[in-house]
Amino acid sequence: MSAVESREPEVRTAAGVVRGRAEGGLAVFRGIPYAEPPIGEARFQAPRPVRGWDGVRESHAFGPPAPQDVHMAGRDRGDFLMGEGDDWLTVNVWTPDPDPAARRPVMVWIHGGAYKLGFSGSPGYDAQHIARDGDVVFVSLNYRLGIEGFARIDGAPANRGLLDQVAALEWVRENITAFGGDPGQVTVLGDSAGAGSIAALMAMPSAAGLFRRAVGQSVPGTFLSDALARDVAAAIAAEAGLPPAAGDLSGVDPRRLPAAAQALESKMRQYEDRWGSFAHTLTLFSPVVDGEVLPAAPWQALAGGAGRDVELIVGHNRDEYRTFLLLAGQLGKVTEEQAAQALRLFGPGEDGERAYRAAFPDTSAEGLYERVQSDWLFRMPVLHLAEAQVAGGGRAYLYDLAWQSPGMGGALGACHGLDGPLLFGTYDAHLGPAAIGPEHTAEARELTSQIRTAWTSFATSGDPGWSVYDSRQRLTRVFDAPPSVTAYPEEISRRLWQDHVFEALPLLTGIM
Repeated sequence: MSAVESREPEVRTAAGVVRGRAEGGLAVFRGIPYAEPPIGEARFQAPRPVRGWDGVRESHAFGPPAPQDVHMAGRDRGDFLMGEGDDWLTVNVWTPDPDPAARRPVMVWIHGGAYKLGFSGSPGYDAQHIARDGDVVFVSLNYRLGIEGFARIDGAPANRGLLDQVAALEWVRENITAFGGDPGQVTVLGDSAGAGSIAALMAMPSAAGLFRRAVGQSVPGTFLSDALARDVAAAIAAEAGLPPAAGDLSGVDPRRLPAAAQALESKMRQYEDRWGSFAHTLTLFSPVVDGEVLPAAPWQALAGGAGRDVELIVGHNRDEYRTFLLLAGQLGKVTEEQAAQALRLFGPGEDGERAYRAAFPDTSAEGLYERVQSDWLFRMPVLHLAEAQVAGGGRAYLYDLAWQSPGMGGALGACHGLDGPLLFGTYDAHLGPAAIGPEHTAEARELTSQIRTAWTSFATSGDPGWSVYDSRQRLTRVFDAPPSVTAYPEEISRRLWQDHVFEALPLLTGIM
């Protein structure tokens, strides 16, 4: 009997034997630790190698979510993201056959969630269809979030959440052969903050050589300078009545600490004179360009050749910011005053409002509000990242998800986060019920086939099925019904932003 035919397949990892389950023709292993729990002396420190175990470790259940903010802009996740236990740093594996001779391509998923929430065990990230249909080994992982993973505090390395991801990728390199995967054929992929993490990983020396290909779905443009990150961390710690230092914050239960960030987020706009546009975002956390863990912002690093050995797919959704209008209860309610403020805050150059109004003269207040924030936060950072990758001697493929999702009367369009349910085929999770709805899954399946086939083909051969990006033709794969390949579809916005430089966001005044 082969391992995948066993009801409880077993695999020997470097730390010990794990026992999974046979599910739908796959061997599935959940909750395998890739590092020690980051508590006690390990709290706020770089991840530490996991200690081995004797006997067989049951790997049937996902590890607990990292401590996090479970309420985000109207999203109530309740008890789902408040699991017990300290083993936050775990991976999950779906494999067609844990045969070391198989050497299948490996896809490693990094979840999004504004760098402050998310869980690899979410039903929306059930990877069975990708692993089975694409004949790949699929891995997902948890990493530290919010204050635990990204706050820039004294006595702790920066970007601990990113260091966790590096540790997970090192686990893949050391162990994935035993699960039937090829450690030389690893593709990292993720959406939103997961895609931002991937952009950071491409710029991090510690991640060099750990993956061959990358897929960034809606890379956010928010990376923080060290000065800004320290200022934000000091404000968060002040909410808890403590200095921004690992020794002091370690005395607070990690599941209670997110409340300090939640309290500050309700009044972030009071910091506009110091934090600028970042004070108007939905999160206090982003990767920090600290000069060590992350030496430079991704656009500068890739333009300098940091990612030339990694093949990259990067793209955005046509109506990115519409998701946040929904979560904030703003759909159909944006005023002219709100639009004017957004244009001034987020538009490029000294007079972004005038430039956008001239470029889009017939667009409504809500349309301008949505468009400028879609451009600033996702679409233009994505485009400029593709440009930087090519300028640095690397290979990039650009895409745009433009499908008019039918749920809610089409109100969400191709909104931020729609790509997740389409890739995984989990239409009843995350934004699936609102954007797709149960009566439109047949239409969604066509988009799922397009995206999943492109991603798994890319992971297998490096060819997603359309031409590489270059700054002359700017060929872009448009995922729609039907699909197409065309010149970059957001040309007006591209021209508005062509002279803008995406870099780490600065602190506008001195440290408080």
